[in-house]
Amino acid sequence: MEGASLTGIAVAIALGVALAAAAGLRVFIPLLLASLAAHFGRFELSPAFEWLATWPALIAFSVAAAVEIGAYYLPGVDHVLDVITAPLALAAGVLLVVAPLGDLSPMWRWSIAVVAGAGAAGITQAASTLLRVKSATLTGGVGNPLVASAELGGSLLISVLALLLPVLALVLVVLVVWGLFAMRRRMRRREAG
Repeated sequence: MEGASLTGIAVAIALGVALAAAAGLRVFIPLLLASLAAHFGRFELSPAFEWLATWPALIAFSVAAAVEIGAYYLPGVDHVLDVITAPLALAAGVLLVVAPLGDLSPMWRWSIAVVAGAGAAGITQAASTLLRVKSATLTGGVGNPLVASAELGGSLLISVLALLLPVLALVLVVLVVWGLFAMRRRMRRREAG
């Protein structure tokens, strides 16, 4: 592992996975916040990913985040966005995990990023999509702006927490995902019984 400290690698993985999970809720919020943090020297990037800290990246992520946030409040567009953003969330998850892992060999770095980054983003993306479908079914779409606000807040909270306290953010993500699966299991039991 080229002399990298195990603790440093674990923290970088926790940071990346938590940001990837946030990308499953809103693709461009964690990318924007990671870009801002890197620009101001608060997020260390691998040399190949230093472009994330540039002004063009900051501007692009800012515009994309604003468009994404606004579009999720438009009825019907939110469901279309779920289809469009699913592959983008997976790609963002991989990027957010691989970017801080400069101390690992490329094989390990990309393997961890693909499995953990795409996995974390995919799980949160799937959960939020299912929640939106349930909300649309139960409320006729009237509750979807509330879901959009919760997703935005969750993405912001997890992203900021990941940049400040990465291990705590990862623990929070694991607990939330576990809670969502437990809630889903209870709902299925009630529907079946």
